[in-house]
Formats: sequence, C-alpha cells, structure tokens
Amino acid sequence: MKRRDFLATGLAAGVAALSTQKLTAQLKGKNNFKLKYAPHFGMFNNHAGDDFIDQLKFIADTGFRAFEDNNMKSRPVEVQNKIANEMTRLGLEMGVFVATVDFTNVTFACDKKDVRDKFLKDIKDSVEVAKRVNAKFCTVVPGCYTRDLEWDYQTALVIDNLKRCAEICEPANLVMVLEPLNPWTNHPGLFLTKIPQAYMICKAVNSPSCKILDDLYHQQVTEGNLIPNMDMALSEIGYIQVGDNPGRKEPGTGEINYMNIFKHIYEKNPEFIIGMEHGNSKPGKEGEQALIDAYVAVDSFQV
Repeated sequence: MKRRDFLATGLAAGVAALSTQKLTAQLKGKNNFKLKYAPHFGMFNNHAGDDFIDQLKFIADTGFRAFEDNNMKSRPVEVQNKIANEMTRLGLEMGVFVATVDFTNVTFACDKKDVRDKFLKDIKDSVEVAKRVNAKFCTVVPGCYTRDLEWDYQTALVIDNLKRCAEICEPANLVMVLEPLNPWTNHPGLFLTKIPQAYMICKAVNSPSCKILDDLYHQQVTEGNLIPNMDMALSEIGYIQVGDNPGRKEPGTGEINYMNIFKHIYEKNPEFIIGMEHGNSKPGKEGEQALIDAYVAVDSFQV
C-alpha cells in the first residue's frame, strides 16, 4: 500500500472511530437517567426552537423519558394528536395535564349546581384528552376555601364532589392527582395546601382515580418534612413534581437535597413520573445546559 493511501485509510478509520464513539455516547445518554424526569414545552427553546415536535425530539435525545404539559387540554385536537404520535415514536411517557383548576373561586368546597356542572364537564373533557394523548394522570386543584362555612363541612363537600369526578374517570383508567399548593408564596386562599390533608381526602374518596400530586417545591414552602410526609402518604401518591426553593428553579439552586430525595423515590418506586415544573435559573442555551447538568448531578445517586 502506498504511503498516501495508507494515511488516507488511517484518517478515514480514525474519523469512523470518533463517529462511533460519539454515537455510543449519544446512545448511552438516551438511557442515562434512573428516574422518569418530565420536562415541559419551553424548557429547551434555545436549543430546540419553538416547534413542539423539535422540542420533543430534543427532550428524548437528551435522555429524558417522560414529558408533561399543563396546557394540553387547551390545545387544538390536531395538535394533541400530533404531539401524541411523536411521543409514541420517541418512547416518551405522558405525564400530567391540567384537568380543572380555579385559583380565585370556591369550587369543590361548595354545593352549587352550576359550579359542579362546570368542573364535571372539565373532567369529562379531560377523559377525552387523556385518550388522545395516552395520559394516565390529570391535575385537579379543588379551588378556594370559604370563610362562611365550617372547615369540616367544606371538606365533606370536596370529598363528595371528588367522588362524582372519580366515577367519570374510573371507566377510562384516568387518575386525578390532587395538588396541594403553598399559601405563602404563590397561592393564598386555596382549600388544599398539605400532604396529610390530601391523604385524608383521597382515603375518604377511596378510588383508584383519586390520588395525590406531591409537588415538593410547594410542600417545602408549606410544611417541609418532605421524605417523612411522602412515606406516610405513599399509598395515595400518584405523581411527583419538583422545583427548588426559594426560586422554583432546577435542583441545586435552593435548599432542597434532591439527590437524597430522588434516591429515596427510586427505592420506593422508580416508576414515578417526576414533573419538572420549574423555571431555568439562567437564560439562553447556557441556562438550559445548566438545567440538564443539574439533573445529571442529582440523578447520580448510588443504587
């Protein structure tokens, strides 16, 4: 073989080897995370652009195995179908979307037919959305509390109204996840604020279609004691969301020890979807990469 041909062949082999190494690294990255962390639209716009399909591709290529979209129910049916088809192709599992929420009015804690009819319609509509996008979970926030009725009577009304909703969800195997929200930083005046409260309500509703959404950001603000409360309520927890506190950004930007928490979740049930319901602490591509690096770091617990 001539020296020139030898060098060319060697160069080509070297390039091929580097390409193989790069591809192997990318393939390893696709299965990198131990838990099913679920980003949302808008989290990686600077890398993926504004197109939903391109964002889903980036999410899957980065190694995430799930996805959530609070606004799915409000999107046109053709968009829902397009998103669902791409998620199926990419092997992404659908997390929560919002079924019914009201941050201003008393809804589940009252006994008004027009109010009840509205949230029951929300639940019926959500069943159809769930069928289209292969969703198992939908978020329910049972509205505000009132000052003109004893608390226990309000609780009884919430339980009764959730039983009506569960009757709609059960035949479709759709699980409402009730989200306690913090009253101090984000949502004053809401009825549901704590994990023990949500646990008691779910036990009373007594339906596989009524569980808890344990948002660890909100619960750190409201009550702390994250792991013990999770353990006490574990049988009624269907879904988990995260964000650090203060600031509600990615893990590592606040006070919550997410590596320990994720290790604990993995040991309890590695099939939990963990919604990344938070913002990015830094702007641009740098901020998006910092977010990815943060999840790589907190997911590096030993099993």
